[in-house]
Amino acid sequence: MIVVLVLAVDTATPAVTAGVVSMSADISELVVLAECVTVDAKAHGELLTPHVLSALSDAGRTLSDVDAIVCGVGPGPFTGLRAGMATAAALGQALAKPVYPVCTLDAIAAVEQGPLLVASDARRKEIYWASYDAAGARVVGPSVDKPAEVIERLADLAVSRVAGNGAKLYDLGLTHTGQDFPTPSGLARVARDAVLAGDEPGPFTPLYLRRPDAEVPGARKRVTAP
Repeated sequence: MIVVLVLAVDTATPAVTAGVVSMSADISELVVLAECVTVDAKAHGELLTPHVLSALSDAGRTLSDVDAIVCGVGPGPFTGLRAGMATAAALGQALAKPVYPVCTLDAIAAVEQGPLLVASDARRKEIYWASYDAAGARVVGPSVDKPAEVIERLADLAVSRVAGNGAKLYDLGLTHTGQDFPTPSGLARVARDAVLAGDEPGPFTPLYLRRPDAEVPGARKRVTAP
């Protein structure tokens, strides 16, 4: 039996997430060997690498044992998302291992039962969201909208439950599953088939969905007559 060791990371939400997951084509269930998660929206860059090393140590593995890396690519705020993706890309290049991109909302949905709507906090009083059918397949999104706009669409989306920290921050009027953030298990579940098949990873492109909050200032305006 061939066992594949996956390093799963995500920084698209306030949670700084790292975990070590083993998977095999002969066993349907994934095994989370260790994980390290801290909810701190201001410490993605500081905590992710220590979390990766801590998870590996707790799992009794080293970076050289990793066969593939799975990384959440958002949607998420620019600064936090960039920290996770830059770390995953650097590790993949250094280890010569494939890096598989995963929609962060898909990772949250992967550990729940559909039909479901997943929403994460997008700041600016908005949410990143997507809806999933009974089989867990994404059918709408990812998108970024005001909570009220999403509420107006709930009847058409045919979902009965919600997940994600955005759905808890803004009451969408449906039962919350209790799952706020992506987990190593969820990240690995989304990428499982591609990893086990040895498929070429898809484009490692962040899902920002909108422009960053911070922008390069334009040219200074002249305040005196020429």
